[in-house]
Amino acid sequence: MNRVFLGTLLAGLLLSTAAHAETVSVAVAANFTKVAEELAPIFKAETGHDVSYSFGATGQLYTQATLGAPFEVFLSADDVRPTQAVTDGLGVDGTVFTYAIGALALYSTSLDLTDGKAILEGGDFDKIAIADPATAPYGRAATEALDALGLTEAVTPKLVTGENITQTLQFIESGNAELGFVAASQVSGKSSVWLVPADLYEPIRQDAVLLKTGEANPAATAFIAFLKSETAVAVIEAAGYVVE
Repeated sequence: MNRVFLGTLLAGLLLSTAAHAETVSVAVAANFTKVAEELAPIFKAETGHDVSYSFGATGQLYTQATLGAPFEVFLSADDVRPTQAVTDGLGVDGTVFTYAIGALALYSTSLDLTDGKAILEGGDFDKIAIADPATAPYGRAATEALDALGLTEAVTPKLVTGENITQTLQFIESGNAELGFVAASQVSGKSSVWLVPADLYEPIRQDAVLLKTGEANPAATAFIAFLKSETAVAVIEAAGYVVE
């Protein structure tokens, strides 16, 4: 077998792979933004497929999906809407699974949160940021924590509400709020972070589902399989999530 033939064969194989590469459109809960972006090139390297992300609050993304947004995979920040997607005829039955379990954190760039509970109880701040609890599961978890601490009434007048968890973090880092509730994965490695005790809120189980719009797309089914792989799980856990 001569070199010319080998070169021709290799070029043919590469062209064949490129011809079969597809792109999957994935709706991603805002708290998972950094991890999703880290996973994209790994997914590309392992499968040859590309991924296109749309980030936002879980509730908003689901509403967009019901209105015809061309999402093919949905990575939610809760375990409710993916199951609802199947019930509503949008999701593929049997494809729902938990890809990550998140943790809630209180974060500040200006306050010492060594004892975050004491800071909250003291109330010595003007503004505290929270994601919209109606659309963002981390916002709902924050309201549950405040309720459990008996601080809802005292804190409510000071709340600054972000559209999603990404905007909530921006409020804190821009100084529009002295502190706020965010996903622990967003502030991993930062100082002045108080991990909210897990018994103060319901577990933040983040489920994924293959949507029917992606059922026939090999890139969509490959992405679902990739999320369950050891490679992807290692990246997810390194970002501060738990994977069962």
